[in-house]
Amino acid sequence: MKYIITLMLGCSLMAQQANTTQDTLTANTVALSSVTVSALRANEDTPMAFTNTSEEELNKQNLGKDLPVLLRFLPNVVTTSDAGAGVGYTGIRVRGSDATRVNVTINGIAYNDAESHGTFWVNLSDFASSVSDLQLQRGVGTSTNGAAAFGASLNINTTEPSQDAYALLSSSAGSFNTFKNTVKFSTGLSKSGFEFSGRLSGITSDGYIDRASSNLKGYFLQGTYSSVNTKIKALTFGGHERTYQAWYGVTADTLSVNRTYNPAGEQYDEAGVLEGYYNDQVDNYNQDHTQLHIEQRLSNSSRLSLGLNYTHGYGYYQEFYDLWYDQNVSFGGDTDYGYLKLPPLSVNGQSITATENAVRKWLDNDFYAANVLYHYQKGKHNISAGAYYSSYEGLHFGELMWANRVDVNPGHRFYENTGKKKDGNIFYKWDVSVNEKWHLYADAQLRWVDYKVSGEVAGPESFTVNDAHTFFNPKAGVLYKPNNNNQFYISFAKAHKEPNRTDFENGSPVPEALDDLEFGWRWKTADAFLNANIYFMSYKNQLVLTGAIDQVGAPIRANSGDSYRRGIELEGGWNITSNINWQANVAWSRNRNRDKFFKRDGVLQSLGDTQLAFSPSLVASQQLTYASDNWSVSFVSKYVGEQYMGNIDAELSKLDGYLINDIQVQALLLNKQNGPSLNLNLHLHNIFDELISSNGYFYTYDDDYSVPNVVTTIEGVGYYPQAGRHFMAGLTLTF
Repeated sequence: MKYIITLMLGCSLMAQQANTTQDTLTANTVALSSVTVSALRANEDTPMAFTNTSEEELNKQNLGKDLPVLLRFLPNVVTTSDAGAGVGYTGIRVRGSDATRVNVTINGIAYNDAESHGTFWVNLSDFASSVSDLQLQRGVGTSTNGAAAFGASLNINTTEPSQDAYALLSSSAGSFNTFKNTVKFSTGLSKSGFEFSGRLSGITSDGYIDRASSNLKGYFLQGTYSSVNTKIKALTFGGHERTYQAWYGVTADTLSVNRTYNPAGEQYDEAGVLEGYYNDQVDNYNQDHTQLHIEQRLSNSSRLSLGLNYTHGYGYYQEFYDLWYDQNVSFGGDTDYGYLKLPPLSVNGQSITATENAVRKWLDNDFYAANVLYHYQKGKHNISAGAYYSSYEGLHFGELMWANRVDVNPGHRFYENTGKKKDGNIFYKWDVSVNEKWHLYADAQLRWVDYKVSGEVAGPESFTVNDAHTFFNPKAGVLYKPNNNNQFYISFAKAHKEPNRTDFENGSPVPEALDDLEFGWRWKTADAFLNANIYFMSYKNQLVLTGAIDQVGAPIRANSGDSYRRGIELEGGWNITSNINWQANVAWSRNRNRDKFFKRDGVLQSLGDTQLAFSPSLVASQQLTYASDNWSVSFVSKYVGEQYMGNIDAELSKLDGYLINDIQVQALLLNKQNGPSLNLNLHLHNIFDELISSNGYFYTYDDDYSVPNVVTTIEGVGYYPQAGRHFMAGLTLTF
């Protein structure tokens, strides 16, 4: 009897581990991505913590918010939103690890940006509408492609071919003038084995934060061919985003009087009086992906697949630099002629060396990737082997668009640099069922990385990186099933991870190393289940978030020496009656830097063990659902405990814990046999109107000017407020 884990929060989204049926390799309906899924994902006998989420569960959540927000009720997950309402720039943290440590693959192809390691879902508007299923593995997980998983890995499988033709229209609307419109279709699988499907989406929102508007467009087109022995999937998807910048946050003083204030684009007169805001303080980016996947059955026991990918990204963020603010508040030097690579200007014998200006900072990149996967399954043995290679080239440059004290040559570039990265790995996985009770797992990966940057960054300053590494990442585990109701497992995994571009811009970082030891117990009956997982994650040179952010809101990190994350994750569910279901998860953890040192007021101090930034010790979720034949209503809660935004346990850096409660309603309004169906989806978010901040920043600097010969360490914080009570409602018509 297959082991099934189901934990659904947010209308059946929370932590469902679906039954993974083994492919017999004899049916004609083998999924196109089955080799990739088998090679990169965990299954019911894998001794690791993971969660499967289906297309149906995502659809119940998907009213326009970004994919990380749709996953917010999964175990030990915390999400953030710059604009405050889940549309625009969003982020995800798992076990306290930020998005740069969450490895993401789409159909087995790495999605994390090669240089920043981040995942920018704003570039793939409404991508959740084209996801067939996904798996979130917590911890190191199984071997995957791209940057290593240091907190989690997210494996996404796009839409599978539909047996039947359909057309779907979906529209939703809600608070902050948020609108989402989606059109989907499929020709259905023809007798000759062909199917063509597609999606067009548009999302607009004013955002909760002032001027934090989003205008997002997305598309997905796919053609498939399916026969007994051959599966081919060709697809292209992408999007265009134009968002007003909202990555500045607000100070504590501003938070208390105007939670929605956005300082982006402030314009001042010569006396420092605020005059207004720059209209085009925007982020404007396009990202287009093209993939080809071919799977061939070699025998009843073996399959081979090839995946190819090309991604092109291009766009800019536009910035206005105010002269008064730069010279009296930020002292950033962004208005200096030298910064703009301009010669000084002489007017009536007076030298002019600074000017208000507007610039565009561009990124134009190309990413090529290929993977080959082999899968063999016969008797007790399940073997996967694979190779992956990717090549990235990104051109970074700045253009001066306007200046009030100089004639601007069109396209004047004041910096330019190019980043190039090669990334490859080979892996081998072996699963064996010794008998009905014992299952063994072994996994070995060899990965090599070569990253180079040459040129200048804004300043102008020379910027050069020449970094190459070879990593060996072994994993092993044992699973024991004493009966049909219980499973026990233990696993150990090693991982290594290279620094990202921002790390090099802010210092001389070294790679990170992680040892991950996990113990688990899974129990289930017909009406209830309980899942327990204990983890010990020990880091060497972990690149921890310092709390500070750079000019574009990207977190700044620094090597921390020795550190660890330890915790226990519990998830469970109970069918109280045939109509009432209660499900919940909770994670307790201890996250520490070992022997932290900090220079305060000019004196180096030993702080001992300190808490890791942005790592709450308690994260919990629950859902109580009543369901009838045609409708359901759920009361959903998410709690995130207090956390520090820095690593020195400064009281000022503490981010308060919060509890948010939602009500979600689904109703089937129309369901004609062989005819159209109409579904209603209503979400009431934060029903008790709690005033919370899910994210923030913390920084320190030494003041050695105010008092002669005295150094004083100054601390500062900022917050990203989240929306209070708000709603989204949607209708979906399928015919």
